[in-house]
Amino acid sequence: MIPRDPVMLLSYVNTQLRDFYSSLDAFCEDKDISREELVEKLSSIDYQYDTVTNQFV
Repeated sequence: MIPRDPVMLLSYVNTQLRDFYSSLDAFCEDKDISREELVEKLSSIDYQYDTVTNQFV
């Protein structure tokens, strides 16, 4: 299950991206979640996806 709390979500997503996925799109497709909703939720705590590092920073 994917965390609902934005801070916990940030930690979970970044760990998943680092350890298992080459891109945010691959993560979202595999987990069957909306990329737009994920990006919006993490932007609410001032984090944006960086394609170069494949992390939310």
